Amino acid sequence: MAAKIIRNGTIVTAADTYQADVLIDNGIIQQIGLGLSADGAEIVDAAGKYVFPGGVDPHTHLDMPFGGTVTADDFETGTRAAAFGGTTTVIDFCLTDKGKPLSESLQKWHAKADGKAVIDYSFHLMISEINDAVLAELPSIVKDEGITSFKVFMAYKNVFQADDGTLYRTMLSAKELGAMVMVHAENGDVIEFLVEKALAEGNTDPIYHALTRPSAIEGEATARAAALAELTGARLYVVHVTCAEAVKAISEARTRGVDVWGETCPQYLMLDQSYLALPDFEGAKYVWSPPLREKKHQDVLWNALITGQLQTFGSDQCSFNFKGQKDLGLGDFSKIPNGGPVIEDRFSILYSEGVAKGRLTLNQFVDIVATRNAKLFGLFPRKGTIAVGSDADLVIFDPNVERTISAETHHMNVDYNPFEGIQISGVPQSVLSRGEFVIKDQTYVGNAGTGQFLKRLTYKQTNSIGTGAKETVEQL
Repeated sequence: MAAKIIRNGTIVTAADTYQADVLIDNGIIQQIGLGLSADGAEIVDAAGKYVFPGGVDPHTHLDMPFGGTVTADDFETGTRAAAFGGTTTVIDFCLTDKGKPLSESLQKWHAKADGKAVIDYSFHLMISEINDAVLAELPSIVKDEGITSFKVFMAYKNVFQADDGTLYRTMLSAKELGAMVMVHAENGDVIEFLVEKALAEGNTDPIYHALTRPSAIEGEATARAAALAELTGARLYVVHVTCAEAVKAISEARTRGVDVWGETCPQYLMLDQSYLALPDFEGAKYVWSPPLREKKHQDVLWNALITGQLQTFGSDQCSFNFKGQKDLGLGDFSKIPNGGPVIEDRFSILYSEGVAKGRLTLNQFVDIVATRNAKLFGLFPRKGTIAVGSDADLVIFDPNVERTISAETHHMNVDYNPFEGIQISGVPQSVLSRGEFVIKDQTYVGNAGTGQFLKRLTYKQTNSIGTGAKETVEQL
């Protein structure tokens, strides 16, 4: 592995913006400074470009079974597309089966990723039930497997949904272990009733996916999860926040001193509920949960990111082809596989809509797209920043190039793009994972299987960030 020097670029971290060279050797950032040299080093000219830390996507579903089918992108196509988009680390959700050992599910997810991933990855672990067997396994899952975040679904009744008792006991155990609890916050019981009512009345089109999952019940579930976190003292992370009600619940809980964090996604900033009403079943392309909201919620989400009421940005990558998968729900919106292809455009959309349009500073962008995720999920400072000793996961980003998002040019293994036709500013020109090019001059040069599984620290071990209540907006 030859040494490399990235020269003439503008380095951007969550804290600083400055011009310097970066010396990489053995996959690690060895030096940062001006006029660096090393015998035999490959020189990479980044003049006129930003050098960002590689993006950390905390929310992906690759090679995941759902609704009688499996996501179109596996760990090879999904991580390759992520790399094209400037992401160098993903944390995927490992689903579990009731009545079976957690370790069995983990082995299954390792088998899905091993030999396929082109960038580094880790797992969150789904908890669908709590009993003596599960509780006995959790300490080794955290300590030996390095999986320090548990996901509990408050929706998808009779499929993934756990009851409040399971969520509460998961929080108690996680608090003791120093692990994070993540929730999909929607009231699954109410949704089930509304879906059955809609279908009974003959309302089967994709738009009813949104109309049966109103924003008020996302807000209610978010507030309920925050209340349980307050009772238990657990650290809570609310995934894919879509609406004003959920932002309000998180903000009010943080004001009370609850250790709660919120994530939103590109689709909720860019698209709205009207897309589900497109004719000829086109609306099915935009079916995911929680659903797209009325446009008024977008300003609330942007403001929450800008002010630190929401702190992170995931893709919720969960791709299904329009033809052959989404059309399983023809005539019954409840059978449309939930999810969309987002992993490739997450990084660039946040830059284009955030930085280029003056909503976010460069440093806020890096924090939201990489650093905060690395800190919250026990990967910092190995990932999520540019510092001596950190992995050389770097994005050489050209802010002066524009591109139009299209399924014809994207690298995801799916037949549509929800952001089709949207013009964005800035492209990842080259992307390095642990010092080796995965993308070079917008061309894939990586190899399947070079991505490594990352064991993560608990938040008690890292102790690198305080509780939501104690951090100020400036510190965010």
